[in-house]
Amino acid sequence: MLFRSSIAVLSLASTALATPVQLNARQNASSPCAAVSASVASQAATATPTVPAQLAYECITSVPLNKSAALDLVDATVPYFRWQSSTAWLKNPPEEYVEKVQEAVDVWGGLASIKSKIEGEEYENEFEFGWALYRLLQTTHDGHFVYIPDVIGTVFNWARPVPLVSISEDGTELPKPYVYPDILASSLGNASFAPSPIVAINGQDAQEYLENWSQYGSLQDRDALYNNVFYELAVISLGSSGSGMGTFTGGGRGRWVYPGPETELEFENGTTTTFTNYAKVLVPFDGITDGESLYKKWFTADKPSETEAVAASVSATATTSSTPTARATPAPGYPPPVIREAHNLIGGYYLEDDYSDIAVLSVPSFSSFGSTEPSFQDVGEQFLAAARAAGKKKLIVDVSANGGGLILQGYDLYKQLFPTLIGYAAGDRFRAFESTDLLGQKFSEISEGLPRTLDTDNETLLQLEYDIVSSLFNYQTDMDIEGNNFPSWEAKFGPLYQHGDNYTNLFRWNLSDVLTPVNSGGIYIHGYGNLTNFTQPFAAEDIVVVTDGYCASTCTIFSELMRQRAGVKYISLGGRPRPGITQAIGGVKGTNNYPWTYIQALAQYTITELSTPEEGAELNQTELGEYWSDVPFDRAAIGSSINVNFRDGIRDGDETNTPLQFVYEPSDCRILYTKEMTVDVTAIWKAVADTTWGGKSHCISGDLGGGYAKREVSKKEKTWEEKALYTRMAQWKRSMSIDDYPLDVFTNLKEAGLDGNAILYP
Repeated sequence: MLFRSSIAVLSLASTALATPVQLNARQNASSPCAAVSASVASQAATATPTVPAQLAYECITSVPLNKSAALDLVDATVPYFRWQSSTAWLKNPPEEYVEKVQEAVDVWGGLASIKSKIEGEEYENEFEFGWALYRLLQTTHDGHFVYIPDVIGTVFNWARPVPLVSISEDGTELPKPYVYPDILASSLGNASFAPSPIVAINGQDAQEYLENWSQYGSLQDRDALYNNVFYELAVISLGSSGSGMGTFTGGGRGRWVYPGPETELEFENGTTTTFTNYAKVLVPFDGITDGESLYKKWFTADKPSETEAVAASVSATATTSSTPTARATPAPGYPPPVIREAHNLIGGYYLEDDYSDIAVLSVPSFSSFGSTEPSFQDVGEQFLAAARAAGKKKLIVDVSANGGGLILQGYDLYKQLFPTLIGYAAGDRFRAFESTDLLGQKFSEISEGLPRTLDTDNETLLQLEYDIVSSLFNYQTDMDIEGNNFPSWEAKFGPLYQHGDNYTNLFRWNLSDVLTPVNSGGIYIHGYGNLTNFTQPFAAEDIVVVTDGYCASTCTIFSELMRQRAGVKYISLGGRPRPGITQAIGGVKGTNNYPWTYIQALAQYTITELSTPEEGAELNQTELGEYWSDVPFDRAAIGSSINVNFRDGIRDGDETNTPLQFVYEPSDCRILYTKEMTVDVTAIWKAVADTTWGGKSHCISGDLGGGYAKREVSKKEKTWEEKALYTRMAQWKRSMSIDDYPLDVFTNLKEAGLDGNAILYP
């Protein structure tokens, strides 16, 4: 019977499905928030209590709007919005972008409209206002441009108990959505039924519903957004630092979207099922009696700190430490690795039998995660050397789920693959306005009197090197696009007026700079300095990159280098159930995000530490004096990351200076997900290998063209290392079990611990 295998899963996924205590508490309570409070109290032994979604929604929408505080928040966001690089382009994007990617968004007009509605008392409650502010930024589909008000993300995260997948029956038919536990049961269990596709959700055509829902995600490309709705092995391998089980289930940005009280699924075979949506309660509800008391406790400047919130009650998030554990993150559906980073940020794998000449480098993130060993850079270097020594002939690079990370880690991986090629494919720029100009003038002036070195025993000097000399606001840090040093701050700053706004002149990283480790997470870049004695491990025609479209930030920098400089082909996976090619790069293509906290610190540091009292007083009368208010931080959701996209990337040779964010670029080939690919990632890699070098194309659109000759698999004698690995892989295949695939993976940035200066936080 359809869905039978999922019933047990549903009861485990959320206590919200069987909550007599919660419902009784609601009946006996005087308000929805009091009912939530009573329910949380009854779940004292639960790390993260849950309540029915409708009850949580009634509670959060009972919080009255504080008009003056709302106006203060809107006004306090203005200085930070100025740092967003693309507001002029968002308002007036290229025609192809509007046609194929997203609609135009007037950020400044939208903010003015929100302020006008507050003044006109058009918002019925605090949540309605907070949702409008959050959605203004989210609808730009720039994953670097994000602000989550407290009313949206502090108290509740929304969720559904059942993840879905989108799969093609045979790899050529357009995909349909299925309940993932049914696919697991039919693939790895003893299911006596054939999974039936979903045809309607809450009475609406399933495809239409899911495409509409996908638009709540953080990516820009609609096919990448669609993929992000579903359960995917690459995403699951990142644990709580990824998009969980997809936005439909409440992972990634889906956790901030109220899904309604229930979800009804209608299947092609005529059956239906309905389940209760739920909300995770993220903060203690002690003493909360109504919406007003909820506001006073959690939506004001003197609300409990994050530490206090966790310590006060077990009703906070399950992990109470902000330091990531050293425990390895499971990667269900992945074979035994040759080598991998403990949290699956990067890992190397071999394939077996007819694919024994294939090496796979899986890179679902360019982030750092504490001080794990081996490091990200070491894994790449060691695996590529091992693959070459083992006689591997072809390399698949899988960047599925890659939301970015450390900028120069992306440059470094490219240079590990192509150590002698040009290290650049695009130039950077940022908005040229008063704040950035004043910072550049001051940082450059001070840096001119300081040496540029990391080799010093003088701690004061070393701190200045880290804080000022290595900064982008010191013109000596970068080069122009011809590879020359800028002679002055004015030469770098410009400004250049283009597309209705002012920008700096284009500049590049100086990858051979002695201060590179300051901006790269502690690494030097291959091909520069003392890392020049490296041989290219694979020819460009022996490399292919595959992605689910969730390639953002640093991942897009890496991809620009791989495609434009090295000429490597890209294969895109999945996408909406419609014919045609899709983009391989679906996330934000901005090249640097700045946290609002960092922007504030820059302004305050310049006034108080880098200036005389007289200079500081003068600067306080400029835009730099507008960054003293803590309102945006007091009113941000606890544990959230608030950012702007600070830098644009401009492709080399593009005389229109169009930010890459607004350039549409189809992949070379599109492959659809099949059932096997949702439980065994090697099914993806083998389809990619067949398509690229095996003479059997799985492309439903596009092709890889010339340069990818069919490979001949040698029947050479296996080494003992290969025999041992293939034995482990055979054991892994035999031991695959439904229990290996978690159905409780949710985004939790408090415990994620990711680090990056070009990263899309889920």
